[in-house]
Amino acid sequence: MTGRRSDLGYWLAAQRGPLAAAALFAAMFALFVAKHPAGLSGSVVNTAANKGVLLALVAMAQTLPVLTSGLDLSVGSVFVMTNCLASTTLAGTPVQIGLGIAAVLGAGIACGAINGLVVVVGRLQPIIATLATGAIYQGIALWLRPAPGGDVHEGFADFMTSSLHDAVPVSLLILIATVVVIWLPYRRTALGRAAYAIGSSEQAAYMSGVPVARAKFATYVLAGLFAAVAGLLLTCVTESGEANALLAGSYTLSSIAAVVLGGTALYGGAGGVIGTIFGAFVLRTIGDLLFVFDMDALSQPLFLGVVLLVSVSLGSLRLLRVKRRLDLYR
Repeated sequence: MTGRRSDLGYWLAAQRGPLAAAALFAAMFALFVAKHPAGLSGSVVNTAANKGVLLALVAMAQTLPVLTSGLDLSVGSVFVMTNCLASTTLAGTPVQIGLGIAAVLGAGIACGAINGLVVVVGRLQPIIATLATGAIYQGIALWLRPAPGGDVHEGFADFMTSSLHDAVPVSLLILIATVVVIWLPYRRTALGRAAYAIGSSEQAAYMSGVPVARAKFATYVLAGLFAAVAGLLLTCVTESGEANALLAGSYTLSSIAAVVLGGTALYGGAGGVIGTIFGAFVLRTIGDLLFVFDMDALSQPLFLGVVLLVSVSLGSLRLLRVKRRLDLYR
């Protein structure tokens, strides 16, 4: 009995970040629905889900490098670049649309692979390497789409941003499928476990025979894939593409905040995408609350900036009190 209690206590300690983020999101969303003129309607839920899933996918992309003690500053640029690419490929027959989806996802994987090669083979600091590659991806986005526009199959876009039976948003199902099909299997693989080991101590992981190079490379590849899925969804939401550098920067910074809010440690080795997803929805709900409470539009960026700063600072503050990594679970 004592062993079961000990296991439960360990699990609760390890999951307190995601649980806190989930509870905060539930409270905030309930307040949003109560204040919204339409209440808990299908359209309100669908709109909130579409916005939240976009950030959640980009934040999931950020989570993987963070687990290895890195930061990927290119996730927003990959997100925007794949949006521009998708705006030229999601048209025509179902076969053409399928090939277009494959091309967009392949482009995201390629961008992640380039990031991984620069970090692993070039041995550059991830924050510097991805800052440089992010600028390249932004340039490609501008080349693909010099001006906003695109040719997107309207039926496909409507389906991807609609709700099944006016109750379950398709975007939310896509997010769940991404977690079940990609994240959970990856988390249980040797490379997934290696990512956590690298974040805890790269030197100790290397001395223990952990495939450090392959594990790091895999995190950036999957990050590119997640960002590409977000780019696809953005294309369906807007039915166009735009090489928006401000959007790329905003999503990159918000993804870092969502990672921290979800309980993933910026120094690596602890956390996961489940908490990140709730952290992303918390950030998106903050914006919705500011809207329904009719806050001045000019003050909204200031308020969101303060929230981002506080969330990142809280993650760093806890690190200052930790002497050993095991103390995180006590």
